[in-house]
Amino acid sequence: MKLRRDPFQAIADPTRRAILVLLASQTMTAGAIANNFDVARPTISKHIQVLNECELITSNQQGREIYYELKAEKIKEIDQWLDQFRKIWEGRFNQLDNLLSTMKNKGK
Repeated sequence: MKLRRDPFQAIADPTRRAILVLLASQTMTAGAIANNFDVARPTISKHIQVLNECELITSNQQGREIYYELKAEKIKEIDQWLDQFRKIWEGRFNQLDNLLSTMKNKGK
């Protein structure tokens, strides 16, 4: 049985976020990904495993190499979840802007 993890667990780690950024622009092997970090290759492999278990990336074997790519639809799900908070904060910032404008106008 394949272990499914929470995608937010995956993006909580800065190294995994950096891997996602790399894969956003191109498909890469584990070795190519590891070359971008100053950590042991097995450490990067564990990060890749977590991202794979969270279904944020997918793997495709071509000969002896395994290529990893970003699953954009899964990232979009995270963005949609975060959007509800973005809207709340935008509303609060707009209220603050209005309050500051009112206070500035009363001071004149």
